[in-house]
Amino acid sequence: MTIAVYPGSFDPLTLGHLDIIERASRLFDKLIVTVGINTNKKALFTTERRVELIKRSVAHLPNVSVQAEGGLTVKFVESVGASVIVRGIRDTKDFEYESATASMNKHLNEQIETVFLMTAPKYAFISSTLLKEVMHFGGDIDSLVPQAVAEALRED
Repeated sequence: MTIAVYPGSFDPLTLGHLDIIERASRLFDKLIVTVGINTNKKALFTTERRVELIKRSVAHLPNVSVQAEGGLTVKFVESVGASVIVRGIRDTKDFEYESATASMNKHLNEQIETVFLMTAPKYAFISSTLLKEVMHFGGDIDSLVPQAVAEALRED
């Protein structure tokens, strides 16, 4: 059985993230979405709330689970017996960052592979940072996030 981990801050989860989750769920026997803490970003939702919203958004995927993790992704991957890290790539900027991260992860554990999935073109412009800016100025982002996230954003 091949277990993969898709780590991210997912604040908020976008349709681009959900697309990567759905596609990765077809490639691997089990996919664990891990919500981590990004110290470089101010969080919109608590970690617990992000986990809950992702769980609601992936309920239709029986081989996907969601949980929080607060340390090195490689250590988490090792602890759950996974052998693959999944990362989404939108553009060359993402590739540069993700390539360096994948190299560091390979240095930390040579047995773990990183698989890059290109974001579907219709979602390539979406980023959580950009969504937060649009929301701040009153723009409508309902068509860019799963329904559970849109509802949560309206509540807050």
